[in-house]
Amino acid sequence: MVKILSLGGSIVAPDGVDTVFLKEFKALVEAYLAKDPERKLILVIGGGAPARVYQKAFREIEPDAPADVQDWIGITATRLNAQLVASVFSTWCKDPVVTDPSADIAFTGRILVGAGWKPGFSTDFDAVYLAERFGGKTVVNLSNITKVYSDDPKKHPEAKPLDKISWADFQQLVGTEWVPGKNVPFDPIAAQKAKALGLDVIVANGKNIENIGNILEDRPYIGTLICP
Repeated sequence: MVKILSLGGSIVAPDGVDTVFLKEFKALVEAYLAKDPERKLILVIGGGAPARVYQKAFREIEPDAPADVQDWIGITATRLNAQLVASVFSTWCKDPVVTDPSADIAFTGRILVGAGWKPGFSTDFDAVYLAERFGGKTVVNLSNITKVYSDDPKKHPEAKPLDKISWADFQQLVGTEWVPGKNVPFDPIAAQKAKALGLDVIVANGKNIENIGNILEDRPYIGTLICP
């Protein structure tokens, strides 16, 4: 029984590393795994502040910065964050950080940690790919937002939070193209693959530890379900 969490870099490293969050998240995950020896988790980690800061610096130096080079900077940041998370869970995570979800992957521990793969999409896509590889039916996308809104609430104050949205409607909100550092509830490229696979994605606030526990235990939760 494998569950997949796409953990936004904005949760792990919003400015610097959020050690308070990582300690609380570690306690939650260890308690979850201890309840059933069949439980496993795949944690895919985003780039957060290191990605944004270095991409922004590169764009200031090179105004016509190629998108793939910006992506590689972000990917490198995800790998740094992922190595930190894998180290935090070293008791449970026995395998190297996954940087290519299409390769042969050993999953010998109870936790597998993934990072960015290649340009053209975010770590959300890697999470969907790993869900397909390991038979996951739901990807839990944890970021700094609580729900998906009917429109961008920063531009449209009348936008409403949604408990549920179809993949078709979600794609109308976020489009179908990826831009390095794009700030959307779920990567448009990942959304297309999740839709094709018939996966569910739960978007929720990664800082709400109790709520993450509710999601893991299939209890009522605060968030948005994106589904076929």
